[in-house]
Amino acid sequence: MLLPAVVLAAGASSRMGQPKALLRIGAHTFVGRLLDTLRDAGLDDILVVTGVHDREIRQALAAPGTPLVRIVHNPHHARGQLSSLQAALAAVDHPGLEAMLVALVDLPLVRPATVRALVGAWRATRAPVVRPRLGLRHGHPVIFDRAVFDALRTASLETGARGVVRSCGNAVLDVEVTDEGVCLDVDTPEEYALLVEQPDREVP
Repeated sequence: MLLPAVVLAAGASSRMGQPKALLRIGAHTFVGRLLDTLRDAGLDDILVVTGVHDREIRQALAAPGTPLVRIVHNPHHARGQLSSLQAALAAVDHPGLEAMLVALVDLPLVRPATVRALVGAWRATRAPVVRPRLGLRHGHPVIFDRAVFDALRTASLETGARGVVRSCGNAVLDVEVTDEGVCLDVDTPEEYALLVEQPDREVP
């Protein structure tokens, strides 16, 4: 199964005021926790896409004891998240690649079991897009099958990857989860403070 995982960490973190990838939760940074989660779920080919904070993230991921990952700098990060996804696709795509899983660095609490469920659902169906659903909300990470790679490459900055997902209609596979981490994004100091107070919140 050729399914690499991609962590998008190229944003400016302007509302947070510091790189979200390097915020700490317990003993881990956001990006470190996500990397551990992906590995625990059985994904060992992982790419981190950086942007504004490329140097700081590279330094953190080069620290002793940190497992090796591939890092790609997106020079067009100011164009938005789609440009980072396209940079990741350019870096990982090769003959035989079947899909890629895309995670966002500001959703660090997704559980390994959730990632395994998404991978299992994609493997069983080969749906073009597989994503978690918590109640009425869709979350991350998202698996994009090779069938939509060309659409992602040519997507407009205005509609982004969401436009590609919408174009798949009923072919999109939503996987029901009880993992609040798939929707719990952290964009502001206030959201971060709440997360630190309750780092392992569970849905009742």
